[in-house]
Amino acid sequence: MRRLSLSRQSVAYIAILGTALIVAVISGWLATPIDDYAYDWMFRQHPPPPAVPHCVILAIDDATYRAMGGVREYRKMLAQALELVAPARPKAVAVDVVLADPEDSAEDARLESAMRGIKNLVLVAHLENGRWEEPLPRFLKTGARKGHDKADENSRDGVTRKIPLEQRAGRERNWALALTALQLARGEPIIESPQDLQIGNELIPAARTSEGNRPLRVLFAREAFPQVSLKDLVDRPQLAARFHDQVVFLGITSITASYDRVATPYGQERIPGVQVHAELFETLERGQFLTDASASGVLGFCLLTAVLFGLIFALLYGWPAYLFASILLAAVHVTPLLFFREGIVLPYFAPIATAWLTFFAGASYQHFVVRRQLRKSESDRQRYQQAIHFVTHEMRTPLTAIQGSSELMGRYNLSEEKRKQIADMINQESKRLARMIQTFLDVERLSDGQVELKTEPFSAREIVESCIQRARPLAERKNIRIQTNVLEGELQGDRELMEYAVYNLLTNAVKYSSTDTEIKVWSLPQGDRLRLSVKDQGIGMDAKELRQIFQKFYRTKRAEASGEAGTGIGLSIVEQIVTYHGGKMEVTSEPGKGSCFTVVLPAHSRASQPPPVSV
Repeated sequence: MRRLSLSRQSVAYIAILGTALIVAVISGWLATPIDDYAYDWMFRQHPPPPAVPHCVILAIDDATYRAMGGVREYRKMLAQALELVAPARPKAVAVDVVLADPEDSAEDARLESAMRGIKNLVLVAHLENGRWEEPLPRFLKTGARKGHDKADENSRDGVTRKIPLEQRAGRERNWALALTALQLARGEPIIESPQDLQIGNELIPAARTSEGNRPLRVLFAREAFPQVSLKDLVDRPQLAARFHDQVVFLGITSITASYDRVATPYGQERIPGVQVHAELFETLERGQFLTDASASGVLGFCLLTAVLFGLIFALLYGWPAYLFASILLAAVHVTPLLFFREGIVLPYFAPIATAWLTFFAGASYQHFVVRRQLRKSESDRQRYQQAIHFVTHEMRTPLTAIQGSSELMGRYNLSEEKRKQIADMINQESKRLARMIQTFLDVERLSDGQVELKTEPFSAREIVESCIQRARPLAERKNIRIQTNVLEGELQGDRELMEYAVYNLLTNAVKYSSTDTEIKVWSLPQGDRLRLSVKDQGIGMDAKELRQIFQKFYRTKRAEASGEAGTGIGLSIVEQIVTYHGGKMEVTSEPGKGSCFTVVLPAHSRASQPPPVSV
């Protein structure tokens, strides 16, 4: 297990997962066809259970058209159908034929008379191009109610899955044919709210959308829907008994005469529009509905999925991470089906896309992080091997000198002067060994970020002059002159560390310069930066050396040529100190002409600091 911390790496990981989540959710909005196909598959796997129907279709089928005169006689057929149905006292009759245009006056009069014999009659109003095609006023005077016949709302592939319970055009609104028939059959008013409709004790979860319609998913029955052919009813009037206390949907089912053939989620042959209205009525009558998951619920589920995958690959690695991620991936695939069985339609594509994208994002990020950590571990291993090599190689010389000198003092009777010389040498070598150890510890502390920077203002002149005083004895031994030109500028930071950096540059300049040469030191503000330079007249370096000069344990050719025993880590510490102060190092050098090391730091103005106030 690995502990999480809000580091830069954690922020990057969260950003990658968040991007994957956003891409998945947006793609889910665009993948409606995939969600529809998944819905159809789930619907076929779990169709509504068989139930006793509460409505019957009185069908004007092909046999009826052939026997009763064809399409031109359809109003005569409707009138005769209503006349035969009326004695059976049905709860309601819904006529799925648009009666907007006047026909033969005698036939219209007969049809009007037949309508008056039906207690609860619903006629179709058809919405076309934003205008209502309504039944003739003479038919509405019979007490008939109106209901719209829209049956393919929100369908891009021709499959009817939802029917709007409400349709609006301007200020006029009509309920669905099946909903109006249900209201009349139950004798209860429709009570509406923005989220649902209510008829009696039944609550219908049909929220009003931005288009003003209230879409409801239809639970199409797998079984054949009960129908009675009008021809059979005419031939055998006793069949009218089947309509007693039922809701009757009267409409055209003829394949050649009907224009509204509708596809269902079952993917079988199309069904006539009148059957779709009857199926909607049965859905409303049963009171069992499929409701769409809310947008916030879908987004919350996707967010939870992304968080879980993120935690898996943040807290686990290797085969346990992939095992739990695979289990979660399978669970996300199954979840829409489980929700569907409980009557909730959860979009398929958005959760699945979220699962896969966050799975790959988390796994890929972990893979690259592990590789980076492996490279870092390998680099650390090499660095510590170099450190050990440094310790064993560099400390051998002073230890050998100390050991040999102590043996000489113990084995031989030396003069006082010789004993003093040996004692001084032991003292110098022990100090040199201590400096090596301290330098090694300093570089490790800086590498691990264990050095806490102090913040205080100071001038460049202060630290340069202090370092020159300390380095001057070393320079005088080689008859090297240290000259200062301009020493201007203010700094802010850790004064002790900056003195270490400047002193290291000065001692390196002395160490790698020939006798009777000159070292120049100057500092000068340039805009918001301060440039502090140390220039010597040593043997210089070539371009290859300049690229490696700040690497740990790297020794230049000038160190070998000068015979100086450098550790190869001093300049590495200097660069880290300057970097921690928000600056950078610049080096110019040419073989045989010396080198110039320049520290570039953010300048600081003491004038910007408020003056102290005495109370």
